[in-house]
Amino acid sequence: MATQGEQRPRRADAERNRARILEAAATVFAGSGIDVPMSEVARQAQVGIATLMRNFPTREELIEAVFHHAMADYAAAAAAATASPDPWQGFSDFIAYLCRVQHENRGFNQVLTTMFPAAERLEAQRQAAFRDFVRLINRAKAAGRLRDDFSPHDLPLVLLATSGLARPGDEALALGGRRLLGYLLQSFEATNTGPLPPAPEPRELYRALEHTARPDR
Repeated sequence: MATQGEQRPRRADAERNRARILEAAATVFAGSGIDVPMSEVARQAQVGIATLMRNFPTREELIEAVFHHAMADYAAAAAAATASPDPWQGFSDFIAYLCRVQHENRGFNQVLTTMFPAAERLEAQRQAAFRDFVRLINRAKAAGRLRDDFSPHDLPLVLLATSGLARPGDEALALGGRRLLGYLLQSFEATNTGPLPPAPEPRELYRALEHTARPDR
C-alpha cells in the first residue's frame, strides 16, 4: 500500500502535466485556432494523448479552461465601457477592444464567434457582456451620439468586417484593421442618418459569423 509520501509526487506530476497542457493549448490555439488537432496540443505539451484526454476529456473543456480568463476580460471590458461617463467613448473603446483581441489571438476570435453550450462559464460571461453592450448602445443613443438604427445584432457585422484583417503578427493588417475601425466608428455616429439596407436575420448572421471563424465545422 502506497504511503502518503509516495502519493504526493504523483499529484505534483499530474499538476505539472495539466499546466503544460494548458500552456501548450494557449499557444497553439492563439496561433492556429481552436480546431487544431488535440494530438498537436499533446505534442507541444510533451505529454501523451491519453494524459491530455484524462485531464480534458472533450475539446470544449480544454477551450473553456484556456479561455475563461480571456472571456472574463471580455465581459469586464463590456462592463467598463457601459460604466464610462462618456457613452460614445465607452462604445468606441469597446469596439476597438474587440478588434484588437481579434488581431492578437486567433483562437479567442473563434471563441467570441462560436457558442459552446457545455461551457457554462464561457456562455455566462458572453451573455453578461451582451447585456452590458445593449445597455451601452442605449446610453450612446440617449446621449445623441449613436445613430438610432444601430442594433446589438450589428456587432457580428463588425466582427465579420474586421476578421479578414485578424492575423496575429502581421503589423500591416493590424494597421489596416485600425483604419477600417475608424471608418466604421464614424459611420455609426448619429450625424450619419442616411437609410441603410435591411438587416439579415440575426440567427442567420450569427451562423455566418461562426462559419467564417471556423469554416471546417
